[in-house]
Amino acid sequence: MNTNLFHSLAGKDICFKALSINDTQEIHNYAGDEEVARFIGWNLMHTLAETREHIATMIKREEAGTHLYASIVLKSTQAVIGTAMMFNFNAKANHAEIGYVLHKEYWGKGYGTESVALMTDFALTTLKLHKLQAGVVDANIGSARILEKNGYELEGRLRDHYFIDNEYYDALLFGKILK
Repeated sequence: MNTNLFHSLAGKDICFKALSINDTQEIHNYAGDEEVARFIGWNLMHTLAETREHIATMIKREEAGTHLYASIVLKSTQAVIGTAMMFNFNAKANHAEIGYVLHKEYWGKGYGTESVALMTDFALTTLKLHKLQAGVVDANIGSARILEKNGYELEGRLRDHYFIDNEYYDALLFGKILK
């Protein structure tokens, strides 16, 4: 995997950069927000130390070649506003899964859509993957819209798959065949 290229992806308003322990406070600003963390599959980060440890874990996974991670950076301010990731690589089937999380101040501004577009293009042109997929909690309507705007199709639903805040939620499974 070409981590350097993944970390250098750039779009109109955002760019990616390598995760860094130096960005712990900026990452904690969204990883420690209950509203943001609710549907992303990460545990809520209560302290900067927990966030630092989570960043270190992500960096180790990337170094092991099992994941790609990047901080999403707003070009106009250079602020870290989220995290983009690719994981669950399957060499035989030639596919992977994507994920993304944004600070809630940046929701609804097109940055999630741009992040998914950058990852999708990277998967097609650089990694030569056949398919990308993403799982979304059904209550996370904004995340589902981001995928649909990028041409991902709803391929399935797993009923009562997630148990969050003492409530069951379905998993929506999205996929995109890359051509």
